[in-house]
Amino acid sequence: MEILDLLKVIFLGIVEGITEWLPISSTGHMLLVDEFLKVNAFSDESFKDLFIVVIQLGAILAVVLMFWNRIWPFGKKEGGGIEVKTPQIILWLKIAVACIPVGIIGLFFEDKVDEYFYSNGREIPTIATTLILYGIFFILLEIWNKRRTPKVNALSEMTFFLAFLIGCFQCLALIPGTSRSGATILGAMILGASRTMAAEFTFFLAIPTMAGASLLKILKYGFQFSGQQYALLLAGMLVAFLVSFLCIKLLMQYISKHDFKVFGWYRIMLGAIVMIYFITR
Repeated sequence: MEILDLLKVIFLGIVEGITEWLPISSTGHMLLVDEFLKVNAFSDESFKDLFIVVIQLGAILAVVLMFWNRIWPFGKKEGGGIEVKTPQIILWLKIAVACIPVGIIGLFFEDKVDEYFYSNGREIPTIATTLILYGIFFILLEIWNKRRTPKVNALSEMTFFLAFLIGCFQCLALIPGTSRSGATILGAMILGASRTMAAEFTFFLAIPTMAGASLLKILKYGFQFSGQQYALLLAGMLVAFLVSFLCIKLLMQYISKHDFKVFGWYRIMLGAIVMIYFITR
């Protein structure tokens, strides 16, 4: 294994751990970093495609461990035996409903999405456009949000229909640069959810969504890669896992007192820089 490749993958893991949970697009940032920081192992386009998706499992594991008591539906009764926790079961049913839209599109249209947005040099201009567009959306949403009171402040108040609609917004994240967390948070807030509730549901929705996306990639490519490539993937996942712990805690503290405008402005500035680079390179 080349040390330089390992260092680059560690950096990619840091980027993934931060951007997976912030509404600024982890995939977009990963593709942008790859544009400037070439990893030799990524000369194999199949491995690069697998890496960018499967590395997110490290970040997802951080959510599972941090929120274990809130999402695990089983426990022990005082007198012995297994207790089934109804609130957690209902939460998972809502998550399952929210996964239906992206599951259908991912299963039947994955190749088309890759063809239109991830090939023939379309990635960079698409990322620049969506960064700017959704950055504007976040700023306008927060301006509008000041004049209203959220209708849904807790996951227990969320209906199955609301979960499904949020899942429809998640489909927008199939376009690079959109941000899965950004699309679901934006959609949830438009539909009346509070910032905290929108962020929490985004975290939980990521578990089956990214696990499913990773499974599709693994099934698509099988186990055709070298031991060195898998070692790089595991290193990236480990770093993403550790960084995600800190990022999630800081994000929840931040949104309890602030809005998402700063992320909107960040997206616009980064998108403009990327657009200028694409036009002038």
